[in-house]
Amino acid sequence: MAPAPRILPETDETTRPYWTSGASGQLRIAHCGACRRFIHPPPRVCPDCSGPITFEAVSGSGTVFTYTVAHQQFRPDVPTPFVVALIELDEQADLRVVANIVDCEPDAVTSGLRVSVRFEQHGEVFVPVFAPVD
Repeated sequence: MAPAPRILPETDETTRPYWTSGASGQLRIAHCGACRRFIHPPPRVCPDCSGPITFEAVSGSGTVFTYTVAHQQFRPDVPTPFVVALIELDEQADLRVVANIVDCEPDAVTSGLRVSVRFEQHGEVFVPVFAPVD
């Protein structure tokens, strides 16, 4: 199935590793080399210790922390309803990313739902989306 139309992020040297990591099939999250914490969204330096940032692969597994279902169509080419969720990744408490939930009816989404990452390719950008784990 073709990915849904979406507004794509502008990438720069700080965010590009996150938005292109799906090319390898792995979600990569900013990681501090000094204090060893994952940080999202990607900063230039660690906000806790000012340590250097690299991007490390994570499992891509997590839990829906909270979510909303969009029923209002804000663009004619973006179908509704769709789910926007805050996903807490398994690697670290409070490591959360905002993403769409796919391959699931909006009414079936709940806080605590186990999900795993997939990627929608749009040119060089690989948008992370999450689907329920069977």
